[in-house]
Amino acid sequence: MMHEPDDLLRAVEAALFVAEHPLSLTELRQHVGDGGDLSATLAALSGHYAGRGINLVERGERWHFQTAADLAHILRREKDESRKLSRAALETLAIIAYHEPVSRAEIEAIRGVQVAKGTLDVLMEAGWVRPAGRREVPGRPLIYATTVEFLSHFGLSSRRDLPGLDDLRAAGLLDPVDLVLEGLGAQSGLENDDEDA
Repeated sequence: MMHEPDDLLRAVEAALFVAEHPLSLTELRQHVGDGGDLSATLAALSGHYAGRGINLVERGERWHFQTAADLAHILRREKDESRKLSRAALETLAIIAYHEPVSRAEIEAIRGVQVAKGTLDVLMEAGWVRPAGRREVPGRPLIYATTVEFLSHFGLSSRRDLPGLDDLRAAGLLDPVDLVLEGLGAQSGLENDDEDA
C-alpha cells in the first residue's frame, strides 16, 4: 500500500503507462491500493503532462496517456486508405451516440428507413458501437451504445461533449433541407398558437 504522495503519483503514472487499455478509478486502485487521494493524483499528473508530447486524458471515466493532438501527424504512418463510412453508417452512429442505448427498431424509426445488419457490423468492427444488453419489452430487442474508443477517436471526454443543434448549425453541418423543415415546424407551431388564441 502506498502512503507517500510521491509514491502514489509514481505508481499511478507507471500503472497507466503500461496499461493495455484505459483504466477506471476502480482498476487503478487494484494496482496502487486505497491509500491517498486518487482523483487529486490524477489531476496533478494531468497537469504535469499538459503541454507535453503526451497527455493524460480521461475518456468515458477511464484514464490513459495519448499523443498530444498537435503532434499526432508526426506519428501517423502511411497506410492504405481505410474504407469510409457510408451515409447510412454515419447517420446510424449519430443516432446511437445521441440516443443510446437504442434498439435497431428505434434507429429505424428515427432514420425513417430500415438499417442493414451490415451497417451495425461495420460500426462494431470499427470499435465505436457495442451491444449494451436487451430492452425489457416484448421480444427483448438488442440495444446499442457507443464505446470508449468512439469517445477517444472523436476527442470527447463524455457524450455530454457531443455538439448540440446550435453548434452543428454554426459549423454549417445541417443540410438546407433540415433547416427548411425545422423552419416549417416552428411556423406550424406558431399557426397552432394563433388558432388557440
